[in-house]
Amino acid sequence: MRQGYAGTGPGAITPDGCAVELYSRLPVRDEPDIIRAAVPAGAHILELGSGVGRVTHALLEHGFTVTAVDESAEMLERVRGARTLCAPIETLDLGETFDVVMLASFLVHSGDIEVRRGMLRACARHVADGGCVLIQREGADYHSGLPRERVDPSGFTLRMVSSEPIGDGVHSVRAEYVFPDATWTQTFLARPLTKARFEEALAEAGLRVDRYLTQDGIWVRAVRARE
Repeated sequence: MRQGYAGTGPGAITPDGCAVELYSRLPVRDEPDIIRAAVPAGAHILELGSGVGRVTHALLEHGFTVTAVDESAEMLERVRGARTLCAPIETLDLGETFDVVMLASFLVHSGDIEVRRGMLRACARHVADGGCVLIQREGADYHSGLPRERVDPSGFTLRMVSSEPIGDGVHSVRAEYVFPDATWTQTFLARPLTKARFEEALAEAGLRVDRYLTQDGIWVRAVRARE
């Protein structure tokens, strides 16, 4: 397990504290609709941090071609119908480009600045001329108003238990997922980013915001800075 990361509950736990069985149970929300509205039909998508394919499978159903990348082989074993690659995102260099590169799951908020830089450079390296990068950011209140909980319509409760500053702008976050038959916890490191800091991080990687796709600013469409 990576320092600062932990996970508990049934089944395999990845080095960043994610439970494979938990992520296999989580429902798809509005992500596919947001993505469909922002990219050309039938686009080839490079999904960085695909996990078990929760969003991957929905994109395939909508006619996209997906290359799914994750550093967990256990996660990728659950992906069906997509090309899969087991590798760290921050050092990925496939020697090819894609219509769309997607970095979801708040991965841009990695507690390690160098990991974040590597991820954004990987996005810039793999996006085709005229293509775009879709990034999911934390909401403005992600680290505030804790503890809080949300009961999902599918029948589980998500509790954001705490977000404690631990220095250098990094927070240690703890979440609990409570299902009728099992409970999982996850502790991870996250670096909150203001909109200005986020855009600076993009610029450092040679990217710029094309537009914010959602009113809350969580989903962003970025392009190469020179385009």
